[in-house]
Amino acid sequence: MVENLFQQPATVCRWAFLGRWEYKRAWDLQRSLARARAEDRVGDTLLFLEHPPVYTLGRRSKPADLLLPRDALEVRGAQLVDVDRGGEITFHGPGQLVGYPIISLRAWGGPLQYVRALEEALIRVLDVYGIAAGCLDGLTGVWAGGAKIAAIGVKVSRGVTTHGFALNVATDLSWFQNIVPCGIRDRDVTSMERLLGQLVPVEGVASVVAEQFGHVLGFHMEESATESVVGDKVLASTA
Repeated sequence: MVENLFQQPATVCRWAFLGRWEYKRAWDLQRSLARARAEDRVGDTLLFLEHPPVYTLGRRSKPADLLLPRDALEVRGAQLVDVDRGGEITFHGPGQLVGYPIISLRAWGGPLQYVRALEEALIRVLDVYGIAAGCLDGLTGVWAGGAKIAAIGVKVSRGVTTHGFALNVATDLSWFQNIVPCGIRDRDVTSMERLLGQLVPVEGVASVVAEQFGHVLGFHMEESATESVVGDKVLASTA
């Protein structure tokens, strides 16, 4: 393993755990921050949060990967949102740590290198908890015991990233039974809680992810208050 996949002097990336946000509100926040980052009005930022139950359908999603009608899923308490990230359908919900890096890649190379770096960072996080994880040839994301434990789907526009990754910490995995996760029919999903046999606090995992994200991507990570990271005006506009 290389210590810093980007091999550049460390720059500051601020991060914060925002708690539980409705998906569309968080998406609006990402877009606001991405515009500001592209115009160099803010620095690099990593947002951590949880979502209420929601299925997001990426640009390559197929109708057949949704195993129940949309209205049936909504009756069960889940939203469905078509999004502009890569990848296919996945689930976000309580107990899952979602990370949205809003960072500039203009000095670092392309999206594929970035995705590989996210995978490496999450593999290192799981190793901290004693979980052996890795990648599978031809499949994006992170796998443990043959099952998917972390999904990755990103968008890069004007050299700035949005969307990101979702790590199943203590997720209710039954929600995945309503879809073909990421369009992969012959693989299960798993979580840190299932593999470890004990509850793992989501917010605690966020700090470990921030540390490993910094190591792999070459950032000096600084934890900040929510208001400092996202800005009072942005918070008001997305409330």
